[in-house]
Amino acid sequence: MNITIIGVGKIKEKYLKLGIDEFSKRLSKYCKLDVIELDDEKCPENLSEKDMLIVKDKEGKKILSKIKNNSYVIALAIDGKNLSSEELADTMSKLAVRGNSHITFVIGGSLGLSDEVLNRADYKLSFSKMTFPHQLMRLILLEQVYRAFRINNNEPYHK
Repeated sequence: MNITIIGVGKIKEKYLKLGIDEFSKRLSKYCKLDVIELDDEKCPENLSEKDMLIVKDKEGKKILSKIKNNSYVIALAIDGKNLSSEELADTMSKLAVRGNSHITFVIGGSLGLSDEVLNRADYKLSFSKMTFPHQLMRLILLEQVYRAFRINNNEPYHK
């Protein structure tokens, strides 16, 4: 299986980089992992609605340019479906059985994802109704993808 994670924004914090590197290394046993880090658009704190849409659209075009045509796209979105770890594992297993050998997870920037990206997504996944920093979300996602592979291979992993 090929897993691509497209994330907007650079990871600057050392502790996040260490965690991301650790789970990337662990995942190498189960899949070919490609993490694509895109520059976020610089924007002041008090943007108008129109300016927010412009920023999301610019980031969205960058994201869409990195998605392969044959990839099953899962967008992380607060209004997406909440799954347990076991349900995510089952979803990934079913995708593989159906011949979807390439899954792309998309994590938007601080303003979220553009409508164009959300429309391209085959599935919208939510980890919580809470808002997480997009840099931290990359680490959480990698851990959950790793957990899904462990579950699907009937291998022990802490609960």
